[in-house]
Amino acid sequence: MSTDTQLPTPVPPSLATLGRTTAVALAVAAVILVMAVLPAEYAIDPLGTGRWLGLTEIAAPTPAPVESTRHAGAALKPAQAGRVAIYPGSYSYDVYEVTLEPFEYVEYKYQLEQDAAMVFSWTASAPVTQDFHGERAAAAAGEAAEESYDKVDRQGADGTFTAPFAGIHGWYWENPNADPVTVRLTTSGFYSGAFEIRSDRTRTARTLRGPDTWTPVVNSAAGQ
Repeated sequence: MSTDTQLPTPVPPSLATLGRTTAVALAVAAVILVMAVLPAEYAIDPLGTGRWLGLTEIAAPTPAPVESTRHAGAALKPAQAGRVAIYPGSYSYDVYEVTLEPFEYVEYKYQLEQDAAMVFSWTASAPVTQDFHGERAAAAAGEAAEESYDKVDRQGADGTFTAPFAGIHGWYWENPNADPVTVRLTTSGFYSGAFEIRSDRTRTARTLRGPDTWTPVVNSAAGQ
């Protein structure tokens, strides 16, 4: 006696059934597209459901307010954040050029807060006596009013400087030669002003000169 059983052959759905199923699937896909996909991906929300469900925030998040680190009129004293120093204002540029007669001297200094930084480069047409130093804005009891950082006869120097205290910091240049010497200084840094002190001890506040006022220095040796 045979125990084999023959399974019934499934009847394929009719075209009408396939049509209804496809129509329902397309309708559901359209609803999902309009209610979820468009609001979340493209911030398009014709029904308002994306905003109600919070989906439009995904495509177009509300910008978080960013607090500015700049404050007009604030002293340019840095706030340390690890190895980064953030200042309440922008840095400045300056260029200064002076011709010194034999044995004449001049001082040129910048107003910096404690820990404020500066980049500098200066050259002279001949070696000069120089002293890079600072004057304290307010010397406490037992403190020297001035402090020298580099006191070596030079014909130029390139470097960086971080002010150890609030005050004016800069250079003393004296021409020890029998002929005039021209000194040219360029700087950028977080200083708020500059002062020139001449041989007669007059101290004059100088207007900072930006790059738009700089003139190129012609290297005659390079042009030969």
